[in-house]
Amino acid sequence: MSAVFYARNVPAPPYAFHVMAKPSGADCNLDCDYCFYLEKAALYRDERRHRMNLDVLESYVANYIASHTDQTEVAFTWQGGEPTLMGLEFYQHAIRMQAVHSAGRKITNSFQTNGLLIDDKWSQFLAEHDFLVGLSLDGPADIHDEYRVTSSGHASHALVLRALESLKKYKVRFNILACVNRRSSQDPLRVYEFFRQLGVEYIQFIPIVERLPDVADAAMGFTLHGPDSDLVLSASHKAEPNLTSWSVGSEDYGTFLNAIFDVWIKRDVGRIYVMNFEWALANYMGEPGAACHHQPTCGRAVVVEHNGDVFSCDHYVYPKFRLGNLTQQSLSTLLQSPEQQKFGQDKLTSLPKQCQQCNMLKGCWGGCPKHRFIETDEGEPGLNYLCKGYYQFFAHTAPYLRAMSGLIAQGRSPSEIVGATLMITRLG
Repeated sequence: MSAVFYARNVPAPPYAFHVMAKPSGADCNLDCDYCFYLEKAALYRDERRHRMNLDVLESYVANYIASHTDQTEVAFTWQGGEPTLMGLEFYQHAIRMQAVHSAGRKITNSFQTNGLLIDDKWSQFLAEHDFLVGLSLDGPADIHDEYRVTSSGHASHALVLRALESLKKYKVRFNILACVNRRSSQDPLRVYEFFRQLGVEYIQFIPIVERLPDVADAAMGFTLHGPDSDLVLSASHKAEPNLTSWSVGSEDYGTFLNAIFDVWIKRDVGRIYVMNFEWALANYMGEPGAACHHQPTCGRAVVVEHNGDVFSCDHYVYPKFRLGNLTQQSLSTLLQSPEQQKFGQDKLTSLPKQCQQCNMLKGCWGGCPKHRFIETDEGEPGLNYLCKGYYQFFAHTAPYLRAMSGLIAQGRSPSEIVGATLMITRLG
């Protein structure tokens, strides 16, 4: 179907939505132990390489822009797998297609990468077109290289730092995406100080929670075949059945965030932006902007695979959650399908009673449904594995968030909180 079709008579969704494109599918030049997406290559096992061709690219660009009939800005996000495997020419073509189909709208691009292929040529391109880059880096070398190795089994830390320096050299806007796993959760301040010494201003801490594939995937119509199906549990995780050995402990995640928050609130407010803290503040103030896992409902962020297949969410790329293909239907139509509407509402309606009665509900909102696989104290299913950690974090930060929201309400800078932390600590 011609991409031009989508420039006409496309119904607008009743809300803003976002698409994460994976033009190289699950293909990657890293072999991270904890990557949840590498297994998705099994969805397209008949294809040796997963690459979005230029016809699908144009269909995606035209379809996505046309589906934003009521918005003046359209935000493209490129991810993987590893999106740089497509080569620079692919994104040069994407920029040209965006210009052709923009219809006067502002177009923005963000790009998530492991950094291995980022060099000065890439950085020049990213800077020229004002891409926002999310660079995956877990901390100091011993922490980062614990689980993030190349496909040939070599350490990747030095290569990521090389990419970071190239991005800084060309003034590319970037943030750090740091995974919090079993190893890194034990060294929160060393991780934070490492980023601070690098001059990083924007950081997001992502909890790694993965179940064994044969358990997590079977219920969603997907069976994994390969070496990952032989994963074993660490002794420290036997109390939480079916977890991989690198998954972060729930309370360890809360302790990790709180340790960093306590340093950040006394010294770095207004200088370093930790997205986890920004989301918590937004929720405390009742403002939009928090991540989907800390919103009441979801379903407004879908994934486009290399062949144009559209799935409900980045964490739900399984046959059961395939909505259709963007070369055959508009993204607007897929977003408004009964299946996707139900998927988004289920996040709220499936909350167990323990969550509904929790005094931290409006900060947490039950977290990501993908992590709701343990039982409540009363034996009700559907509690988030990270519940204890989330409760620790939101309870600990509440007095500070209250003070910061008060400053903002008065038209003052939230950075003034730095001088008031001692009194807040005393008052609780």
